[in-house]
Amino acid sequence: MAGLRELKKQQTRDALIRAAHELFVSRGYERTTVEEIASAVDVSERTFFRYFAGKEDVVFALQETVEEQFLTLLRGRPAHEPPLVALRATLEEVLERVGESVAAVIPIDLHLRMWQLIETTPALIAVQSWRSLETEERLARAIAERAGTSVEDDPRPRVLVGAFFGVLRIAMQQWGQSEDATVTGAMRQARSFLDHIPSVFEPGWAPQPQTSPTS
Repeated sequence: MAGLRELKKQQTRDALIRAAHELFVSRGYERTTVEEIASAVDVSERTFFRYFAGKEDVVFALQETVEEQFLTLLRGRPAHEPPLVALRATLEEVLERVGESVAAVIPIDLHLRMWQLIETTPALIAVQSWRSLETEERLARAIAERAGTSVEDDPRPRVLVGAFFGVLRIAMQQWGQSEDATVTGAMRQARSFLDHIPSVFEPGWAPQPQTSPTS
């Protein structure tokens, strides 16, 4: 019986996420109310607040799942991998798997359109920035642990994670403004930008050929 209750609770939570994402994408984040989200699932606002503190929590619910997956996979990377290699390999694995975890709750195209909405909505960009600081601190500590050091004594893990995810954020912001709302497009944009990390620290910058992010 307990298992059945938990399943029903998970189904209700997933339904609220689906309804919220559909409304956010079609109507806009600011114009969508908690009452409308609850009504779309035929539950009360009180029920909504049993699962989420507010609209922001629904927006980032699936992203939080992906972030936890990233942290778990990073900790499981081979110990001999250099930190940057481990981060990139983890990102590749997460991007390959993201469809599975997300599609269990909402269609992947809806998730990608929601991501683009986040990257183009000032209120959500602010929340995303705050959340990113927390996530990056956890990842920096994981990198430090892998390297046998600590973030209190060694600034390199925070510097690396800050650089890595700063570049990734820029890539996703540009992707969010494009019309290529696909996992392939997101992966292509992320790889393209991350590939430049080593070269930006070279003493001289040679002109780069102009390429389209969708080429």
